[in-house]
Amino acid sequence: MLDRRSFLLGSAATLAALSAAGGAAAALPPARLRRVDAAALSAPIEIVDDPYGVPHIRAGSIPDAFFGQGYVVARDRLFQIDLSHRREMGRLAEAFGPEFAPHDAVARLFHYRGDLKAELAAVPPNILACARAYVAGINARIDEVMDDPAQLPLEYHILGVSPLKWDVEDLVLARNASIGNMDDEVRRARLAGMGLLELDEVVAPLRPAWPLAVPDGLDAAAVTETDLGVLRLGRLPFGALVPKDDPDGPRTDATERANAGSNAWTVGPRRTATGRPILANDPHLGIGGFGPRHVAHLSAPGLDVIGGGAPGLPGIMQGHTDRFAFGRTNFHIDQEDLFILELHPEDPERYRHDGGWKRFERVELSIPVKDAPPKAVTLRYAVQGPVVAHDPAKRRASAVATIELQPGGSGAFAMIAINLARDWASLHGAAFRFHPSPTNFHYADVDGNHGWQVIGYVPVRRRGEGLMPVPGDGRYDWTGMRDFRALPSEYNPAKGWFASANQNNLPPDWPRDRIPAFSFRDPYRYERVASVLAAQPKHRLADSIALQHDTFSEPARQLIALLPKGGSAGAEQAIAMLRGWDARLDRDSGPAALFEILWRELGTRMLAAIVPERAKALVTEIAPSVLLGLLERPDARLGAAPAKARDALFDAALAAAWQSASAQLGPDPAAWRWGALHQVRITHPLARIPAIAAAFPPIESEGSGGDSYTVMARWLRDAPGWQVSGGASYLQVIDVGAWDNSVMLNLPGQSNDPRSPHYSDFYRPWIRGEMQPMLFSRAAVDAHVTARTVLRPGR
Repeated sequence: MLDRRSFLLGSAATLAALSAAGGAAAALPPARLRRVDAAALSAPIEIVDDPYGVPHIRAGSIPDAFFGQGYVVARDRLFQIDLSHRREMGRLAEAFGPEFAPHDAVARLFHYRGDLKAELAAVPPNILACARAYVAGINARIDEVMDDPAQLPLEYHILGVSPLKWDVEDLVLARNASIGNMDDEVRRARLAGMGLLELDEVVAPLRPAWPLAVPDGLDAAAVTETDLGVLRLGRLPFGALVPKDDPDGPRTDATERANAGSNAWTVGPRRTATGRPILANDPHLGIGGFGPRHVAHLSAPGLDVIGGGAPGLPGIMQGHTDRFAFGRTNFHIDQEDLFILELHPEDPERYRHDGGWKRFERVELSIPVKDAPPKAVTLRYAVQGPVVAHDPAKRRASAVATIELQPGGSGAFAMIAINLARDWASLHGAAFRFHPSPTNFHYADVDGNHGWQVIGYVPVRRRGEGLMPVPGDGRYDWTGMRDFRALPSEYNPAKGWFASANQNNLPPDWPRDRIPAFSFRDPYRYERVASVLAAQPKHRLADSIALQHDTFSEPARQLIALLPKGGSAGAEQAIAMLRGWDARLDRDSGPAALFEILWRELGTRMLAAIVPERAKALVTEIAPSVLLGLLERPDARLGAAPAKARDALFDAALAAAWQSASAQLGPDPAAWRWGALHQVRITHPLARIPAIAAAFPPIESEGSGGDSYTVMARWLRDAPGWQVSGGASYLQVIDVGAWDNSVMLNLPGQSNDPRSPHYSDFYRPWIRGEMQPMLFSRAAVDAHVTARTVLRPGR
């Protein structure tokens, strides 16, 4: 709560304490010094903002530094974290109305049902103290804006709602109710039921290669999309508040899941120009709505860490401490399974398990609803986990097993543990145990060491590999979990560098009975990164920056090599433009635009040629390796004369692509530009509400190069659009030990408030690849101060 008298008159004691700690706040003009009261602080803290909107939090204790992080993320991103918090806690309907009650029910279905106190007791006290402080920092900012509604983000005035207070138990209670890879399991079963299981490799070839087989006891023909039950609920129904949906809104969840990935690499000191390690990382997440990272710098005795954090989670996910730099990409561990349950013929509240019948555990809930009576819901749980579908008429139900719902499955404390570590040994000793999510963790330290460790929890299955739904009768149940100690790692690799880009990076001799997943991505980004790093014996910071913005396309290079020598009139023009092209998807490239249009044409036509009508709803995309393979080596899938069919398909696609490019980009091929199609447009996720759209202007006007398979990842929207839907919105390149040389970008800016200068200030630098300073040392920060805030304890 804001203390009016202290705010107006200041506090000599606070200023004295900060001055004694080395702060420079007292020297600033009074108009640039804000003071707010904040409960749960043990001593005053100072927040110094730099020109890039990065808050540098200076505290007297480590928990107080995390309090400051909670405060600044709520200062810059309150509505973003509040909307996510409401969704995870199942409390949307009480603010927005009855249409949201089904979403609340799903969120609550996936809440942790074990002993919350035991979960918290298992967290070391120093880590738990930081989490409590982070939550208290969020709540302090909520108190402040509620006391002075002029400071409330604009969304609250428009929607007529108030922010929800937080509790540390919320971090343990809320788990992820995502569909994970279970829709892939269902697709495979349905294809198997049609006798067309071989078509699954068209969509997603298994990596590593693995023979697909229907699990013993599964009736594949009976599997349908309805077995996913409430997991198919989809997007939040804010469309109920507006006249119509926005066809140009942010990416779909399916698009994001299909493209999610990241790049990271470390280069050891003997292969850098400076003799210091370099760590680069650019996580690939959705682009089009709220920015997925918020940059902050937390410092206190025993803690000095800066980088990008996930708004609403304590700690820094990618960045560096004063001792080591760290980054991450997605590793692949299959952490969800769908179980098909047989219901008792006379009692649908019982299901077959272990040779008998077990009764579902039922939980009756009453969900508060705005302007309506509470909504009564029944939640069911089987041995395996939450029941997502229950159909007594078919004597069928389905349940989900997921790592997130296991004891210790919350990742809420993982970043704190990593931020508090001092070296490679202490990361292995404690920090990695708190990280259940599949991650390639990259590390480089001031002593010249660098390493890679896969972290995450792997389920131990009685039978099967998790590639299809399985019977829920007990034969396929999980029996435990393995942690990071059962996963690969490398320390100071002999080649002097290490990279990951979501490719299959399991060692060649990895045991086949311990393969954690078969969903590793196409290796194109990794192959490009590896070829560049291997050719640079004296790698520089500028080289890492250039590599993060590299637009070379390996699929384009392969396609150019497959171009026919001649063709029809329209095809000849396309062939001529592409044949001399360098395969770079630069935003000012005309051939790049033609290639992307051609690539989509080829994919559509190839699917039409090889997928039977009854499977077209299941096989809606073609993996690039499969498409290129069929163009190079046409087989019986293209008919009795595959080469002739391939030639006709290729020619028709080239001609159609030329015609489409002319229609979309104009009649003059010299004026074509990939960036004219591949636009970067960022809107508020609720911009379908007219008042929100009016208050939050879209951030747009520039186009981008790249696509899903270039190192500079810029995913494409689903057809028919070409808009950027995801990619590396946060980037960092870190000069280990010479920290002030490090650089970063964070699209579109640090603040979600259009009244802030940091609402969109990173948009154009991001488009142009102009990295910005990542100020770290006290001297560098103090030379670039734009604002200071003092938080002091008490009310």
